[in-house]
Amino acid sequence: MSDDQISLPYFAAILIILGFIARYLFFNGGGASAAQSPRSPEALLRARETAVERIQQMFPQTERRTILWDLHRNGMNIQNTTERILAGRLETPPITFQPPAPPPPNTTSASSAAALRKVEKPSQPDLITRYNLTNRITSSTATDDTVNIDSKTKAWSSNRDERQASLQKRREDMILAARRKMEAKLAKGKST
Repeated sequence: MSDDQISLPYFAAILIILGFIARYLFFNGGGASAAQSPRSPEALLRARETAVERIQQMFPQTERRTILWDLHRNGMNIQNTTERILAGRLETPPITFQPPAPPPPNTTSASSAAALRKVEKPSQPDLITRYNLTNRITSSTATDDTVNIDSKTKAWSSNRDERQASLQKRREDMILAARRKMEAKLAKGKST
């Protein structure tokens, strides 16, 4: 009969171990629940605005206030809100629900985006420098305006090098013709 009983220290140790396991699984966020909820108010605002933007990109006809109400009701679940919109079951928010105003556009991000665009422009040279056509600009005359009839009537060559040279010449001619047209347009605009 004494063999069937568990001693008090063993029973206490088992209870403590079970308590640690339960605390880890349910209260410590030992899974996805801690990773999903942002902790800072700024992160919560960013997550809310991102969710609203994503839904409004899919359904631009839906009001921001209605989207915020549904997200508020279902715990910021974008999928549930999307399904409700598709099913036509999206409820209108009560009059008392006043969502916070959307944050103003960040001027620092706009200025950094403009600065980034300015940096990108010099890295992309114009077509004249890209294809080394500067010497052909100076030598181009009125005879370049007329297209050589022989090059148009020539059949497609079976030689790969000839085809590549022909296509490269066509590309260069098109770039130079576009440049001449733009110069003529600008000259015409200046004269008026």
